[in-house]
Amino acid sequence: MTIKLFLSQTDSRPMYQQIMAQIKQKILVGDWQMGFHLPSIREMAAATGVSVITVKRAYSELEHEGVIYTQQGRGSFVAESTQMHSELQLAELDEKLKLTIEHARHLGLSDDQIIERIKHVLFNINT
Repeated sequence: MTIKLFLSQTDSRPMYQQIMAQIKQKILVGDWQMGFHLPSIREMAAATGVSVITVKRAYSELEHEGVIYTQQGRGSFVAESTQMHSELQLAELDEKLKLTIEHARHLGLSDDQIIERIKHVLFNINT
């Protein structure tokens, strides 16, 4: 199995969070289906060039969030939950909204102005 995750030294997020985000993205777009057997921690570490400890933390956090589950001696798997898919979609939307809000604040807009712009776009999207 080829593991294609792209980690960046210039990304402000820690490596384990980058791994988590990319695994969630693979699940979200359907590359990794429910029940999919994830690469072992050692395989993922070797493929991404990070330490086993970093990958272990990413897997542990994903398990805590209910995205994956681990069976002793068998490995880690994508959790079988339709609710998780919806939660991943909402989390992705939240991230995009956060970036948009940060950009708007950087432009000098107040929170009220940002809300008004969002309402403006929302109500004009279908017209």
